[in-house]
This record gives sequence, structure tokens and C-alpha cells, in this order.
Amino acid sequence: MDPIEEDLAPAAREEIERACTLGWRQLRAHTPWGDTFEGFTPEGRGVCFERSYLWEGEPGGDIRVEVTVYEPQAYEAGVSLVRTIHRETA
Repeated sequence: MDPIEEDLAPAAREEIERACTLGWRQLRAHTPWGDTFEGFTPEGRGVCFERSYLWEGEPGGDIRVEVTVYEPQAYEAGVSLVRTIHRETA
């Protein structure tokens, strides 16, 4: 892992944890949705955080959470993580 990726990876892990704090019921009204904002990695590198909530398949099913952390000039070199929030049955 190169030094930039070593810095971006912890920021991406932290952001995906935050992105998944809401449950399916809270997110269903806001899916699909995405946002990009500027912030800093643990080492102080200025980066963009991109977060998206998408339907995994059919609307109303599982929600796919995507997070990408990248330097503004190098999206392709960013770190991306994906998780699924499973539909609650109740």
C-alpha cells in the first residue's frame, strides 16, 4: 500500500462507519441520495469525502452504501468502500 493510500484508507473506514449509523428505516426515505464534502484524513491531508446511498436492487430493498475518499486532483487514486444495509422486516 502506498503512503497516500495508507492515509486515505483509515479515513474511508471511519466515514463508512458513520455512513452506516442510521438504520434502513431512517434511510429509506432518503435513498437514493449522495453528497460530497471536503475534510481531512487522520494525517491532515485535504481530501473529498463522497457518500452515496443507493438501492441495491429494486427500490424498497437493501440499501447499498458507497464511500470514496480521494484527493481533489486524483479521484481515480482514491479509496472506495461499500456496505449493505439490509431491509428490515417488521
